[in-house]
Amino acid sequence: MRRLLDLLYEASAWLAALFMVSTLGMVLAGLLNRFVPLPFGGFDAMAGYFVAAAGFLALAHTLKRGDHVRVTVLLHSVGPLQRRILEVLCLTVALALSGVLAWHATEMAWTSWVSGTVSRQADGTLLWLPQSAMALGVGVFCIALFDEWCRAIDARPVEVVSHFDLDEA
Repeated sequence: MRRLLDLLYEASAWLAALFMVSTLGMVLAGLLNRFVPLPFGGFDAMAGYFVAAAGFLALAHTLKRGDHVRVTVLLHSVGPLQRRILEVLCLTVALALSGVLAWHATEMAWTSWVSGTVSRQADGTLLWLPQSAMALGVGVFCIALFDEWCRAIDARPVEVVSHFDLDEA
């Protein structure tokens, strides 16, 4: 199961990277369009959709690498039992909030798909497409939070997967 979850987090990160590169492509196409009119438009809107997709899809991988911003002053000033209780409490709140967000993001994408809602921008994008990337990203983030919550409940140390070690640099 661990390998499957790690693969899910990695795949989500690679999708986020793909969307970031696609954002660059849309920005460059928008610049080119100012000098050489292209037969289609909507580059700004697409770049915005891609940035949002990249941000949401990167959440789980960022959490699992330990790169989310955390204020640990309080955690380091209490004993091991209190630290575990605080971590479980914080992860419970984060899991509940991300679960609500995942539910509503999925519901929003589904509603847009069923109703055929399109963007008001010149591109006329079917809105369920970018909304699905958001729902997927938050869903994977929710899974990653549940993974960390289970580790905290079991009192196992959090595994931080890092591809960059400062000691090796």
